[in-house]
Amino acid sequence: MGSDKLNRHYKKNSSGFKDWIQKEHAEKYLLFEENMGPNLSIDEVSLSKGELYTFLTNKSGRGRSGTLVACIKGTLSKDIIEVLEKISVEKRLKVKEVTLDMAKNMEAAMKKVFTEAKLVTDRFHVVRLAMEALQHIRVNIKWKEMDKENAAVKQAKEKNVKYEPEELENGDTPKQLLARCRYALAKKESEWTENQKERTGILFKKYPELKTAYNLTMNFRNIYEDRIISNARVRFTDWCNGVMEKEIKEFYTVANTVKYNLDNILNFFINRNTNANAESFNSKIKLFRANLRGVTDTKFFLFRLAKLFA
Repeated sequence: MGSDKLNRHYKKNSSGFKDWIQKEHAEKYLLFEENMGPNLSIDEVSLSKGELYTFLTNKSGRGRSGTLVACIKGTLSKDIIEVLEKISVEKRLKVKEVTLDMAKNMEAAMKKVFTEAKLVTDRFHVVRLAMEALQHIRVNIKWKEMDKENAAVKQAKEKNVKYEPEELENGDTPKQLLARCRYALAKKESEWTENQKERTGILFKKYPELKTAYNLTMNFRNIYEDRIISNARVRFTDWCNGVMEKEIKEFYTVANTVKYNLDNILNFFINRNTNANAESFNSKIKLFRANLRGVTDTKFFLFRLAKLFA
């Protein structure tokens, strides 16, 4: 029997898809109330052609059977609320914590549905804001160096002389230095290799604004090593005030985002839970999708996901 014929036989006869109880509304939502638990995670993932679905998962499921609580088409708060309110009030009141990213639509839905739960803004997403601000400064400097180099090349051509780029003490040109330090800037100083130590030493000497930005980013990351929530609140507040005093505009958005989401960010320090399990679950969905070479039948794909994770 050919693989296509075998697949069709599985779908129509042996899988149970034909009589699946959630088949009628599967493309709009799936709901598995029996998989509810006190600690949940919520995130969105694209199934096919950029079509987003929101997945609510139980942390205690650990990415195996019993993990999937709900799958909802789209990311609108009203759609998420409408589906999750089908879960009994008794079970919803038992939810104590929900981890999520910084999307306001998710936050609004979780506040409405799980009134007794603390919302925890994922540590990775918060730290990534600071990392992106640092890299934004690096890229801006790199573009300026490229403009400077292009102007120098043009001038050399006009004078009919050979252009000789500036060479730094480690053999890099300024443009190369800024490109090659990308990964070093994403690491703590204690994790640098000897080459990275040399390169960042030259980098910070030539571009002191990058050293300031790097120190700000590392100080921000280090706050998450604190174990006391009151200390973390003070450190986050001091960090935000320091950004404003230094007038580094690339970090203004980070500081303001922290201020507006501080309560949810600080909830991390209660149980130190992250949204990593939701990200891992998303990766499993993407791998499953890749193994099937894409999603041709969304309803059947969701049925197979339910068999695996619900």
